Amino acid sequence: MAEDIVFQHPLYGGKISCTFPNRFQEVFADPSRDESLIFELLEFKPDVADNESAAWFLQDLAREQDAEGSVVIEQSGVLEAPGLMYNNMPAVVTTAAVGQMAISKGRQGREVQNIVKVYLANLRLKGLYTDVLVTAYEPIVIK
Repeated sequence: MAEDIVFQHPLYGGKISCTFPNRFQEVFADPSRDESLIFELLEFKPDVADNESAAWFLQDLAREQDAEGSVVIEQSGVLEAPGLMYNNMPAVVTTAAVGQMAISKGRQGREVQNIVKVYLANLRLKGLYTDVLVTAYEPIVIK
């Protein structure tokens, strides 16, 4: 694939921003490729360990979507982000979890399962009691 041209996109009214390919527009989806990029702000999960958080959220996502055959393929390490400190508490980033799952869209039903690769990063803003998830979906088999 040719290298994408990337742009900085404001999120949440410009409170934060992220750089990603411009083909992900407005809803952060590229319908021509059935790819999506999702940013979620969730209540912090204190019972989930930092080094397990990305994999935990990936499995939670699979449960929510009633996905079949979901598997965590790999998970990167954990690092602190002292530049994102709030109340003397640095943010913690579980850099990535990569998984694969079979999901159905809308009213397709169980017999039409799409295989997608899911990339998930978790930014843990403990001082704000917030888990920020960045999830990208890449289709492998679309029916």
